[in-house]
Amino acid sequence: MIPEAKLERVLDRFHAIEAQLMAGHTSESATLSREHAQLAPVVNAITAYKATRDAITQNRQLLDDPALDADLKTLANEELQDFNQRFPELERDLRLLLLPRDSADNSSAIIEIRAGTGGEEASLFGGDLLKMYTRFAQLQGWKTELLSLSESDLGGVKEAVLSVEGEGAYARLKFESGVHRVQRVPVTEASGRIHTSAATVAVLPEPEDVDVSVDDKDLRIDVYRASGAGGQHVNKTESAVRITHIPSGIVVAMQEEKSQHKNRAKAMKILKARLFEAERERTERARAEERKGLVGSGDRSERIRTYNFPQGRVSDHRINLTLYKLDRILAGDDLGEIIDALVTEDQANRLAAEADAV
Repeated sequence: MIPEAKLERVLDRFHAIEAQLMAGHTSESATLSREHAQLAPVVNAITAYKATRDAITQNRQLLDDPALDADLKTLANEELQDFNQRFPELERDLRLLLLPRDSADNSSAIIEIRAGTGGEEASLFGGDLLKMYTRFAQLQGWKTELLSLSESDLGGVKEAVLSVEGEGAYARLKFESGVHRVQRVPVTEASGRIHTSAATVAVLPEPEDVDVSVDDKDLRIDVYRASGAGGQHVNKTESAVRITHIPSGIVVAMQEEKSQHKNRAKAMKILKARLFEAERERTERARAEERKGLVGSGDRSERIRTYNFPQGRVSDHRINLTLYKLDRILAGDDLGEIIDALVTEDQANRLAAEADAV
């Protein structure tokens, strides 16, 4: 059984937020509305859980009554069996909803992809990953925007930054951080030998403006002419922007747009996401250690998945999952199957950890 005090704390908080929203005139209305929306499904689950729990108790009491009519006893017994069958699932669903949430789970996400070992083939694989995440995001109904792209000579991706806007995007994508490895015959390989290459993926939560405050005095902003391959100038105006956050040393450069204003806005978006993630890592180190023991830390140096073209398989090494549908996964169509498995594994392990702590 879930402790009653734990349920009452959630209900008390939900009703307190409702009262504040009803009163109005609060500067925290937007924040409270989001918390209210997050708590609503939890409250609904608590209501269903408590109603079923109480019904089980009432039917047991009826069955213990020696004076109960035989027909009523039969009915009470049937109801009890039905409630007993439903109750474990209601309890498990509620325990999942009550688990401590990653503070950024409802956020949009920023995906950074960088070619790793493997030269041109690694860049081509980086391009495959960019297409996979873009397609997957669009299938979820999320909005995507390519914030930055550095291409290789053969049209691969040396580095790309993709914005994925949609509620809960980070919660679904966060386990994609790490080293992705590909095994295939490169287009540049004449002898037909299979090569192993890699690309790194980092998934950052995209903070709202209220989450990250950046002081102008902490920024050094340089503007320069955007240049293309071979040092050729893309335009004659100083539209490229490089922003350095002096306290952290984080540097973001942007030259995708012809407008200096647009480049600055994109660079600030990426900078805030990196600062937000750095702060989260500092304040949630215990949570990060927990995740490391479950489905991986999200560290870019950790190999998480292999895409093997000769065998047509994709293997996620954290949960020992292998699917023989490489084409559909790289197309983004079946990536959700891996993500669902990772989320389920994370939930199961966190439930087990909570049970051990009780």
